[in-house]
Amino acid sequence: MASLTQNIGKIPELNRRIIITLIALAVFRIGVFIPTPGIDSEALAAFFKASSGTLLDFATMFTGGALERFSVFSLGIMPYISASIILQLLTAVVPQLEKLSKEGESGRRQITQYTRYLTIGLAVVQGTMIAVGLESMASPGGAHIVIHPGIGFKLFTVVTLTAGTTFLMWLGEQITERGIGNGISLIIFVGIIARMPAALLNTIQLVRAGEMNLLIVLFLIALMVVVVGFIVFMEMAQRRIPIQYPKRVVGRKVLGGGTQHLPLKLNSAGVIPPIFASSIIVFPATIANFINIPFFKTIAESLNPGGVIYNVLYIGLIIFFTYFYTAVQFNPKEVAENLKKYGGFVPGIRPGANTAEYIDTVLSRLTLWGSLYLALVCVLPSFLVAEFHAPFYFGGTALLIVVGVAMDTAQQIESHMMARSYEGLLKKGKIKGRSGM
Repeated sequence: MASLTQNIGKIPELNRRIIITLIALAVFRIGVFIPTPGIDSEALAAFFKASSGTLLDFATMFTGGALERFSVFSLGIMPYISASIILQLLTAVVPQLEKLSKEGESGRRQITQYTRYLTIGLAVVQGTMIAVGLESMASPGGAHIVIHPGIGFKLFTVVTLTAGTTFLMWLGEQITERGIGNGISLIIFVGIIARMPAALLNTIQLVRAGEMNLLIVLFLIALMVVVVGFIVFMEMAQRRIPIQYPKRVVGRKVLGGGTQHLPLKLNSAGVIPPIFASSIIVFPATIANFINIPFFKTIAESLNPGGVIYNVLYIGLIIFFTYFYTAVQFNPKEVAENLKKYGGFVPGIRPGANTAEYIDTVLSRLTLWGSLYLALVCVLPSFLVAEFHAPFYFGGTALLIVVGVAMDTAQQIESHMMARSYEGLLKKGKIKGRSGM
């Protein structure tokens, strides 16, 4: 791995992809600081300061700080994630969409197009509710957040926020297609990383003010290192199912045979379940915080991080999406059919339906432990905030996303470099062959 890393600069294709990714992420960070017109920034900052410790902090984390500045990217990528969840759920229950998903690349492109349309629709709805809610809101000092309320402000805000989300959706797709890594995950990753210095500064201020003990800070840092190590270990953990291939006689030669392994990851879903679960909770709670209606305010308060309802709902959604996304990504029946087609079998298990059932049983058990691991890591901040008054970035969802996305991106870079190495070996082989002739 170290030798491959040293050769990154020698691969033009990989360099181009990395540069495109960095430029796209830089554009995202610049957009975070472009404010939506018509907002009193000081009144808005005072409002968010007064709302510290609520789910708005969580929403701000996923937008990379854009929401608390009410920039053009205030809605972030969450409408796109919500649209993806809805389409994937519908694909599992609507026969037409299920058929479309099995039509190969053309079907996937069509579903992607539906996801884009739904993203714009959700952004319009969310932007409208936020624009309406902002007009009736004020800072703790009584200053109105909206400078000139009216239909003009509402329209301009909805168009601006929808355009910002649409641009982020396009930017994420460009990173995935032309850059390196998953674009949507990287946008969230960069947003979290960008806010970590502020969390560190906040910690220093708490220590200086005497609200936080230095020993507690050192304990939290040590705990964060342990959590990172635990995440890396669990993300790499896998169960290897032995696959036996029989020997075949072709003419006078004996081909094939031997034992291989089918690797099943403990967490096949990656960081998708926490992102999806967060999106489900943040989407309605963000709107509720911006609507001055007692019923919605009660809902928003009940979903504050650290509360019983929040933790139970969050854990339940993580477990559900872990199973759901694993089922979408991995089909035991298809794997069993392919093994049977090429003569492979699990020792002691009959090929076909029995093999599919065995793989499904093993995968279900692994997914259970994987979902519990994700839930454990993600609810950790709630207890840290409650017990130690720690910044939200010590452990939990943010740390899981950062480590998970970093590992996934590093693996993709390594795959590009390994592919280039194999290409080089093949070319050398061809050259030697020609000289020998």
